[in-house]
Formats: sequence, structure tokens, C-alpha cells
Amino acid sequence: MARTAGDLLPRLTVSTKVGYFPGRERAEHSLDPVRLYEAVEHAARNLGREPDLVFLHNPEHSLGDAFAHGRDVLAQACAALDDTSSKGLCGAWGVASWDPSPLVGLVDPTTPKPSVLMTRAGLLVGARTLDAAEALAVVWDLDGSRLWGMSPFGGSTGDPVWDRIDPRIFLRGGEGFSRVQAAFRTSYCLPGVGTMAVGTDDPAHLDELLDALAAEPDERTIHEYRTLLRERSTGQPA
Repeated sequence: MARTAGDLLPRLTVSTKVGYFPGRERAEHSLDPVRLYEAVEHAARNLGREPDLVFLHNPEHSLGDAFAHGRDVLAQACAALDDTSSKGLCGAWGVASWDPSPLVGLVDPTTPKPSVLMTRAGLLVGARTLDAAEALAVVWDLDGSRLWGMSPFGGSTGDPVWDRIDPRIFLRGGEGFSRVQAAFRTSYCLPGVGTMAVGTDDPAHLDELLDALAAEPDERTIHEYRTLLRERSTGQPA
């Protein structure tokens, strides 16, 4: 990245993730504090600078089913990331979780507090994941500006689902926006987040999403949608 960005690198805000490591046959996940600490050091060397934000990536993948053990493992992993930040190896640290539900019972006020929590967001996210993200935000006392969303389209804007539904019903006066724009703007409310992570390989797509930020979500309709999700969530995937 340092070679590609050149003189622009100091002007960029850089984030990265740690938690997955090369294995014999495929990548393996680990919450070992030593490996996490070394991964942050390695990231800084590769980037040519200390990253502004380092995410603990999908910690739920290594927590297993043991409640007490999982609590300790998660706390130690968070402490390792907190240590990298305090020693200047990164500007701040966060947690990025595809399925935050297993984390809810493992986090308490003594668990080191991340600067950012990032979870899936949008109309294709189930009630359990939405509720878990909001519960973690409460336990960690994170306001909306510290909550990030990812994968707002559940994969791709070209997926058939976006031809079958019209997300503009979730906007006030949404007629002037595309379905993609409506889905993107609505994702900021499911759950409530202040920042959305999206791909950067298509400038035209980015322009379309930036224009969507002018849209006004219909909070009442979104609330009714959340209620329906909860009513139908029993036995459904996250």
C-alpha cells in the first residue's frame, strides 16, 4: 500500500483487520493475544505507517460454546488490541463481527472497550443480529458515531432480491432515489450506525451511494419492519 499510495498515504485514514492467519491448507482464526499483537505490528510494517484503526475480526469464530472460557478469551484478545493502541502501534482498535450474537453474553463493563463496533447492516440482516449489535453498543457504551455497518446489500447490488423488493418504501419521498440508494440509506437504521463500509473499486457506484445520504429514512416504517422481523425471527437465521 505504501508503494501504491505514495505521497497520498499520510492523507488517508487507514483501517485493517486482524484475527485470521495463514494455515497449512486454509486461513485459520485465532484470538491468541500474542498472535494478535504481532499481527498489528506486521500490518504497520506492511502499510508503511501505523493504521488509524485495527479491527478484531470475527472474534465469534474462536469462542466456541464454553461461556466462562469464552468470556476470558474475548477479554484477553480485546486487551491485546487495547495494548497495541496504548503503545502507538495503531490509532485505535475496534471489533468487526459478522454474527455478534455469541458476543452478547461474553461482554461486560470490565471487558476492554473498543473505539468502534462494526456489524452487518441493512434490510437483509435478521432480527437476532440487529438486536445483538445494539445490545453490545449498550454494554460498551458506544454512541451512534462509533457504530459502523458493513455489507449493506448482503453481497451485491446485482443480487435478484433487489429486483423483487422496492426499498424506497423506507424513505420519506423516496421517488427521486434508486432502489440501490434506498437500500443503502435504510441500512444506516438497521441497526443505527454512523458509518457504512462499502467497496471502493467502482467510483460511479460510490457517487450513487454518496447521493443517497440526502434521503430521509421513514423511521415509523423502519420501526414497523423491525417489529415484524422480531415476530418472525423464531427459528430463523441471523
